[in-house]
Amino acid sequence: MDLIYNIGISAYRLAVKVASVRNRKARMMLKGQRETFKRLREQLDPAGGYIWVHAASLGEFEQGRPLIEMIKRNDPEARIVLSFFSPSGYEVRKNYQGVNAVCYLPFDLPRNVGQFLDFVKPTMAIFVKYEFWGNYLMALKRRGIPTYIVSAIFRPGQVFFRPWGGMFRAMLHCYTTIFVQNEESRQLLQNIGVRQVEVSGDTRFDRVAHICEQTKQFPTIDAFTANSPLTVVVGSSWEPDEQLIIDYFNTHEGMKLIIAPHEFDRERLLSIMACSRRAAALFSTTSPQQASQLSCLVIDSFGMLSSLYRYGQIAMVGGGFGAGIHNVNEAAVYGIPVIFGPKHAKFREANDLIACGGAFEVNGPEDFNRVMQDLCCNPAQRQRAGQIAGNYIRTHLGATQFIYDNIFPRHKRNQKNREETT
Repeated sequence: MDLIYNIGISAYRLAVKVASVRNRKARMMLKGQRETFKRLREQLDPAGGYIWVHAASLGEFEQGRPLIEMIKRNDPEARIVLSFFSPSGYEVRKNYQGVNAVCYLPFDLPRNVGQFLDFVKPTMAIFVKYEFWGNYLMALKRRGIPTYIVSAIFRPGQVFFRPWGGMFRAMLHCYTTIFVQNEESRQLLQNIGVRQVEVSGDTRFDRVAHICEQTKQFPTIDAFTANSPLTVVVGSSWEPDEQLIIDYFNTHEGMKLIIAPHEFDRERLLSIMACSRRAAALFSTTSPQQASQLSCLVIDSFGMLSSLYRYGQIAMVGGGFGAGIHNVNEAAVYGIPVIFGPKHAKFREANDLIACGGAFEVNGPEDFNRVMQDLCCNPAQRQRAGQIAGNYIRTHLGATQFIYDNIFPRHKRNQKNREETT
């Protein structure tokens, strides 16, 4: 990449170092990156030959996970290196058993890129949804390594489609194939001369369907919801989401509430419970016998949310009053209506669900109370909206198989051709 790009990455690295003085996540990222090459040296075969999968964070990992698991099902001997950029992905999945090594991805500077690729010696690289790192992409292309991006989605306002976005458009030509979620993305790319594009759909649909089939049981929550005519599950919530639902919950005796906040330091958890004027407790300190006497259960454990939605008749997905909503598919797959705030423009599935009647946008207390009243007081409407949401998920399955069938026959042919020429 050019000098300006490298200066920009260096400035970003410096900003992270400055932020690390006070920011725990920045410190974790820097510490993890310092350990990357040591981990790779210890864990990888020097001969290389790994499939490299990169996910920015935890959400992207869950999006790429169906493809990783399909690769391993079809070829148990396949060797995979999984990298993350964000601590929220790495720290949760650093012990993921489906791959040979998990590491932080070093900053996208030429020396780091060369070292990383020399350790991994990838036979292919798969990026999930986004993360357009120019030096990595250019190096992969120079080395003749097939490179893919899966479940990508593009919008007109992105830098690739700006008059001054030439450097970023060049990155797109490094991919062997770009697998996009929708036809609109394909058309946008075609308009700027990027033609190695396949419309595959979104692997997140396959992931949530698999989770739904393998859903976990929680005796405490079974007891909590046993005699509840209506339970609302709030997932990945932030304070604005919690304020709306708790205000409503406090004045409606007939419902029970499960809240799984996006972050749960002790002060935050206690604050949520203090806002409830009805009996509330933390999941980790509640027995099944105690749970049956509660009206509100606050989740303080990782790894539960995707199975929690099965206990609800209505779901609220957080983030819509901040940077953007979290995973609405995790809730919709259980055939229940979904509510979220207005920040959902970047999420195709949220817009689709609103359009077909399986989800509802709320902009504040008035909207929220109206939607909740309609769904709570009209079981037939609630059931109809839930059926629509569940059907939407089922009609969008199959992206993982499509991507796998496209990548791996081609990859095997390329390997065979390389072996014949050596």
